Amino acid sequence: MGRIYVGPTSLYALGQVGELDLLESFDGRLVVPKVVERQVTTEPARSALADFLNETDVSTAVPDAAHEQAVEVVGIDEGTHEAAMLAGVVAHVDPNDRHAVAVVSEDRRVRRIAEGLGGAVTSSFGVVARAAAEDKYLSRSQARRIVRRIDANGIQMTGEMRSQAVGAVGE
Repeated sequence: MGRIYVGPTSLYALGQVGELDLLESFDGRLVVPKVVERQVTTEPARSALADFLNETDVSTAVPDAAHEQAVEVVGIDEGTHEAAMLAGVVAHVDPNDRHAVAVVSEDRRVRRIAEGLGGAVTSSFGVVARAAAEDKYLSRSQARRIVRRIDANGIQMTGEMRSQAVGAVGE
């Protein structure tokens, strides 16, 4: 992957349980636009995000031309985290490589639009599953515990979704 734009909902979910470092399992440049960072206001996610950004090489840049295009074409309000994330998709999408740009978000609207623009999408649960699949990051049993902690700390899932998420990490 080229660029991975991470949204506030996923930063909140992973930050609440102290697992933001799992984002490093992606092979690509992590991007957390400033407007996204400002959306994460709840503790302990806010402090965990500040630490993660200070300790990790994460970009905050969103190309201006793409930002204007995303606002105009997609009809997203300017200055929002949605506009910043979708601008990243517009700027880095490659019709020949579906994985040139990805969005990590729990927001269904952002995910749907990003996918429609040609980007790959995942959620905080997908981040955990990816890290578990890489084996070098965490075991499958650790991943299942993280999924359960995320579920218990804010990002609520239906029983079916929880079963799929836990199953995706090898239960």
